[in-house]
Amino acid sequence: MSTPVLQTAAGREGWEAIVADPAGAVIASDFDGVLSPLVEDPAMSRPVAGALDALARLARSVGQVAIVTGRPALVATELSGVTGHPGLGRLVVLGHYGLERWEASTGAVTSDPVPSGVAVAREKLPDLLREVGLPDAFVEDKGSSLAVHTRRLPEPELALEVLRTPLTELAESVDLRLEPGNLVLEIRPPGIDKGVALRRLIDSTGARSVLYAGDDLGDLAAFQALDELRGDGLYAVLVAARSSGATALTDAADIVVDDPAGVVTVLTALSDAIATR
Repeated sequence: MSTPVLQTAAGREGWEAIVADPAGAVIASDFDGVLSPLVEDPAMSRPVAGALDALARLARSVGQVAIVTGRPALVATELSGVTGHPGLGRLVVLGHYGLERWEASTGAVTSDPVPSGVAVAREKLPDLLREVGLPDAFVEDKGSSLAVHTRRLPEPELALEVLRTPLTELAESVDLRLEPGNLVLEIRPPGIDKGVALRRLIDSTGARSVLYAGDDLGDLAAFQALDELRGDGLYAVLVAARSSGATALTDAADIVVDDPAGVVTVLTALSDAIATR
């Protein structure tokens, strides 16, 4: 399989560094829209064909393979089917943007404390949705955060804009913050994002190179963190899937693919390159 189109010099250097020294590499990916196609019902997400096998093949050579997601860690492990998958015995799932960590080697989840403001926001949210005339907006309660989805509403983009200000005010009133995504607004703790999660993972593994794949605005923090770490000598490859239409992410990427199948193609090409180095 040929090398995917690397649009930047930094991306080409990152790819070469991973191939030359896979033991010093971390391969990390979002789940929804990257390993799994986006679906209207989040509970129906499943990995695209070949995704787990591609990760498992890389796991034989690289230092660490991880999934970094906004979902609770145990939900992500269940939906992805990674538990017990051959070759993924060292996989790490960083859930809730890094608040939770699940390790395949033990099956255990460790978690940072959940701020008390989440419980207050949970209590106030139904009344807020009724007050703005959107009582049918789907609320995904992730335990440590609350995601309000508008995808199922008749005018999802308009609903998103109607909700943006009141949800921001609610988040700020309980010392939380509002993070936008693809037809979703999420109330979550401050100081927690995929960039912070990746930095922690890099520190704990001593990684010298990283490939990260994402598709949504929530992945932009990961891209920004890796770009900053390049200045400190880290090699990185930033892969963006167009699943969510997040142009800020595709503009910042080293490799752009259309969908999760494209991500599998990239991961497979990388494992092929490592195997023939």
